[in-house]
Amino acid sequence: MDFLTKLAEGFIGIFKAGGESFMGFVTGIIPLIICLMTFVTALIKIAGEEKVDKFMQKITSNLVLRYTVFPVIAVFVLANPMCYTFIRFVKEKYKPAVYDAMVSFVHPITGLFPHANGGELFVYLGIAEGFRQLNISQASLAVRYFIAGIIVILIRGIVTQKLTEIMANKQNVDLDALDEVK
Repeated sequence: MDFLTKLAEGFIGIFKAGGESFMGFVTGIIPLIICLMTFVTALIKIAGEEKVDKFMQKITSNLVLRYTVFPVIAVFVLANPMCYTFIRFVKEKYKPAVYDAMVSFVHPITGLFPHANGGELFVYLGIAEGFRQLNISQASLAVRYFIAGIIVILIRGIVTQKLTEIMANKQNVDLDALDEVK
């Protein structure tokens, strides 16, 4: 009988742990995201949606800026996971590639700007500890991560854009027409 009691306690314990994790989200990240969304929306309203859209369209119309400057601004200003809301400023045909660039940059930015992705900080700090033990500058590691990250997101953005175009052509999807549907 003791076995069944422990089994039942263990079973319900899984759901208690899930509930505690859920409450952590409810009291932690969800209010943060709502506050950030409200702030960014207010900022866009104050600056003027047309001006912000025009500025963002100018940046995202350039291949290099679309996969370097745009993701850096989004991740730096809004952090992970809120940065993905910036994708609303991108033409439909570029959204998969911009998302790929952004999601690939949330780790490399962490060394210089820990606020951008607190969840990845432990990875960076673990590697940085090795540098510290070797008496190598952790700042140089952070800068190298950042620069390598920008190079990687540019490459990934371009490759993903080309792959999206290839897949769309194979399925006879007109990517330019997607923006007209909006």
